[in-house]
Amino acid sequence: MVFAAFVFALLTLILSLSYFLGQHHNERATAEPYESGILETGSARLRFSAQFYMVAMMFVIFDIEVVFIVLWALAFKELGLPGYLSMCVFIGLLFAVLIYEWSLGALDFGPSGKKILKAYHRKILAKSQL
Repeated sequence: MVFAAFVFALLTLILSLSYFLGQHHNERATAEPYESGILETGSARLRFSAQFYMVAMMFVIFDIEVVFIVLWALAFKELGLPGYLSMCVFIGLLFAVLIYEWSLGALDFGPSGKKILKAYHRKILAKSQL
């Protein structure tokens, strides 16, 4: 009982001190959810190009590649020459896939990214003129 009373008194003290010593301000952005006090600049409903998702998939694939290479490096002595040759083939295939995806334009964000930003700025300008 004594411990519970001590905790309750300490809790009351901490909360009352934070209320009296803390900052008190009511701005428009403070009450907005998920904005952390920053004024919103537009809608969160923007469309991303399919290339964004291709890059995300490439990141996951090459992230898993790192796991395989680290595990191979840990067992390098036990695997010997056959392990080394198989890892060279694995890295060669991954390099070929990277060159293929690069040739498809999976890493090219130039034009479509500019189009998205242009549409976003037009939407903000139209909203601010209202």
